[in-house]
Amino acid sequence: MVVRQLDPDEVDRVFAALADATRRDIVTRVLRREASVTALARSYEMSFAAVQKHVAVLERAHLVTKQRQGREQVVHPDVATIRAAARLLDRYEEIWRGRIDRMAELLGDTREGDDS
Repeated sequence: MVVRQLDPDEVDRVFAALADATRRDIVTRVLRREASVTALARSYEMSFAAVQKHVAVLERAHLVTKQRQGREQVVHPDVATIRAAARLLDRYEEIWRGRIDRMAELLGDTREGDDS
């Protein structure tokens, strides 16, 4: 199995795209079920053009893809990119958990040695 990793520019695009609540919500919605841009636009109190711009940002970050189906553009999640981003976050979590464990060990050592 080939595990895709994000290059630094992709990481910047992915997390810049996900920094916006509307775009995170769009990704969540299309992960549950693909949706047309028109259907997505009905879910938000903003113009169709504004939703299209959010989808375009997500598409440039490779978090979603659009596919023409008849007269509509249907938005699909790009699961490979989402998984690659999740793996990156998992690695950061491992680093922080390791630091917390080492700090806990240091504090435990200090308490055991403190007999005064």
